[in-house]
Amino acid sequence: MPESTPVRALADEYWEAQMRVSPSYATFLGDRRFDAEIEDVSVEADARQEGTWRELRARVDALPPPESRADAVTQALLVETLDDALGHLAHRTTELAYDQMDGIHAGLLTAAPQVNAPEPQNARDLVTRHRRVGDLLDTAVARFRAGLAAGRTPPRLVLDRALNQVDGYLASPLDEDPFTTFPGPEGWDGEDAWRQDLRAAAAEVVRPAFARYGAALRDELLPHARGDDEPGLGHVAGGEDLYRFLVRSHTGLDLDPAAVHQVGLDEVAAVDERIAEVGSRLFGTTDRSVIFERLRTDPDLRYDPARPEEPLEDARRCVAVATEVMGAWFGRLPQSPCEVKPVPEGLAADAPGAYYFPPAADGSRPGAYFVNTHDLGERNRSDTASVAFHEAIPGHHLQLAIASELTELPAFQRFSSGHTAFVEGWALYTEALADEMGLYTSDVDRLGMLVNDAWRACRLVVDTGMHALGWTRQQAIDQMAAHVPIGVGEITVEVDRYVAIPAQALSYKVGQREILRLRAAATEALGDRFDVRGFHDAVLGSSTVSLPVLASLVDDWVATRRAA
Repeated sequence: MPESTPVRALADEYWEAQMRVSPSYATFLGDRRFDAEIEDVSVEADARQEGTWRELRARVDALPPPESRADAVTQALLVETLDDALGHLAHRTTELAYDQMDGIHAGLLTAAPQVNAPEPQNARDLVTRHRRVGDLLDTAVARFRAGLAAGRTPPRLVLDRALNQVDGYLASPLDEDPFTTFPGPEGWDGEDAWRQDLRAAAAEVVRPAFARYGAALRDELLPHARGDDEPGLGHVAGGEDLYRFLVRSHTGLDLDPAAVHQVGLDEVAAVDERIAEVGSRLFGTTDRSVIFERLRTDPDLRYDPARPEEPLEDARRCVAVATEVMGAWFGRLPQSPCEVKPVPEGLAADAPGAYYFPPAADGSRPGAYFVNTHDLGERNRSDTASVAFHEAIPGHHLQLAIASELTELPAFQRFSSGHTAFVEGWALYTEALADEMGLYTSDVDRLGMLVNDAWRACRLVVDTGMHALGWTRQQAIDQMAAHVPIGVGEITVEVDRYVAIPAQALSYKVGQREILRLRAAATEALGDRFDVRGFHDAVLGSSTVSLPVLASLVDDWVATRRAA
C-alpha cells in the first residue's frame, strides 16, 4: 500500500463520499458495503452533496505543494472532478435523467443483470435495495416535474425510446426479470427462499414503480415534449449554457461548438478521401455512393438474423487475435480477461450496436464486451473487427482493466467514470492502431474501420448541429446517411443517442485527435528514441485522466526519455 500523503488522503475521502452517494456503482465495483442502499436523487440530497464537494474543494485549494509528480496528477484530477460534480449540481442535470441511455430507469435495467451476490449477506442486502427502487423512481419523477416547470421540456423521441424500455421490462415474465435472475452464493441452502424474496420485491415494488414511472413520462412529460424539429438543448430554457458545460464535462476542454462543427466537417472530408482509396481497391470505384451502396446492400456483408451467435463468434475471434499480439505494443497488460456477451434482450432494441463493462475491482466479474444481436439484417460485417478492437482489446478493456489494476493509485483515479474524451478517444485511437498491429485481415475490415472514423467525425457535426446550431432530427439523419453506410434504423438510433446525451458524442474525435497529436509530437521530439510501448504505457499508466493532464504526462515521459 503506497504511503499516504495529504493529496491521497483527500482523494480517498472524496472517493468514500462518492461511494456513499452512488451505492449501486459501489456494488458494481465490488465494494459491497452499500448493497442495501440506493441512490438518493432528491433536491435535498443534491444540497448535501454540494456542501460536501465545496468543502473538499476548499481543502484541496489549501493543500501544500504536491510531494511528487503522482500527487500533482492526483490533485489536478481531484480539482477537475469536484468542479465537474459541482457543475452538474448547478445545472440540475438530474432533471433530464429520463433518457434511454443514461436515464435513471435505464441504469437500473442495465445494472440489474450485472450484479452478483457472492455471500448470503450480499443477497439479503440486494433484496432490501430492490425494495427501495420505488423511492428512487418516484423521486426521479419529482425532479422531472421540476425541470418541466422550469421550461426544460424533453425531446419526444427520447421519451418514446425510454417508454419502449419501460414497457418492454413490464411485459417480460417475472421469472425472467433481471432483478430476480442474477447469480447468488454458490451452494447456499437459503437460495430458494431468497429467490422468492427477490420475486416478491420485483412484483410488489419494482414493477409497480416502473409502471408509475412510465405513466408519468407518458401522461405528464410527453404532452409537453419537443418534436423532431427541435431536438437540441438550444430549444430549452438555459440550454445554451448547459450545452457548453456538457461540452467541457465530456471533453475536459473549453470548446466553441461552432469551431467543433467546422473541425467535424473537415474530418469528414478527409476520411471520405480515404474511403474512396480503399473502395477503389475493394470495389473498383472511388464513387462514395457506389461504395456505400455495396456496403448497404451486399448480402455477403450482412449477418443472417437466423444466426444471432455468428457476430458473437466473430467478436470472440477478434478479441483472441488481439490478445495474442498485445505484448509487442504495450508494456503493461491487464490481468482480467474480457468476455463477449449479447446485449440483454430487453434493452437491445434501443441500445447501441456494442458497449463495454469494466471488470469488478475484486475480480468477481471480468470485463465484458456486449454485442447487440437485435435486427441483425441492419448490421454490417465490415465493422465487426474495428468495433471489437474499440470496445475490447486494445480499446476499452485494455484501458479500463489496467486502470482498475493500478493499485498504487487512489481508488478515485482507478475507477473514475469521468474524462470521457480520454476514455472514448483512446478507444477510437486503437481502431487505427489495430491496423498498425496487423489485426485487420482484409480491405473489408479496413473499410469498416474508416467508416467508423467517418461516423465519429459526423458526430462532431451532428451533435453541435442539433444542440448549438438548431438542426432538426432529419438534418442529423441526412448528414449521417450521406457519409456513413449504415441502415437508416441504426442511424436513427445513433442520432437519438446524441439527442439523449448531449456532447458525449464529441468526446471520441476530440480525444482521438489529442492522442494522435501527442504521439506525433513525441515521435518528432524523440526520433529514434521513440518507443510505442513506452508511449502507450505513459498514456494508460495514470488511469483515466483529462486531456490537459494527459498532455502533461506525455510531456513528462518525453523529458524522461530524452534524459535517459
